[in-house]
Amino acid sequence: MRTTARLLTGTALALATIGIGAHGVYAADIDSLEIFPSTATPGTVIIVNINITICGTGGHGVGDAGALGVDEFQLKPASHKEALGGQFRVPDHAQAGTYAIGVKCNNGRHATGDLVVRHHSQQPSGHVNTGVGGSVGPDTTKIAAGVAVLATAAVGGTLLLRRRASGAQDS
Repeated sequence: MRTTARLLTGTALALATIGIGAHGVYAADIDSLEIFPSTATPGTVIIVNINITICGTGGHGVGDAGALGVDEFQLKPASHKEALGGQFRVPDHAQAGTYAIGVKCNNGRHATGDLVVRHHSQQPSGHVNTGVGGSVGPDTTKIAAGVAVLATAAVGGTLLLRRRASGAQDS
């Protein structure tokens, strides 16, 4: 009975720990572009990458930055074998603002992403959404869930060690 309880407790703790770090893949994550840099000034060369699964193996695409006054640009297999890539230059006359950049694959699928254009005199303000974390502000729900998992693991580990220690003394 004790062995079964230990196995169930260990399994539950492992699943809870894994569940905190995992998040689902949303449709928005699949059909989005990687635009680097995502914030630029006029004259900057922008690199656009898209996962090859969107356009299909051997697929190609055409990029659209027409909102910036840029001609279409071609997407071809990139240095990373899982991606298609292309590039364009932000025109010198581009006004500050957020511009939609799109890609249409030859299989009919499409994806979009945003490019923010700033002028040298503009200073960024607020949180930076880098996608890496740490600069967007704390998510108290995730922090509380993480603390709860760690506390549960600590209590479970302490109880397990106390049971082992008391079992060793009974012998």
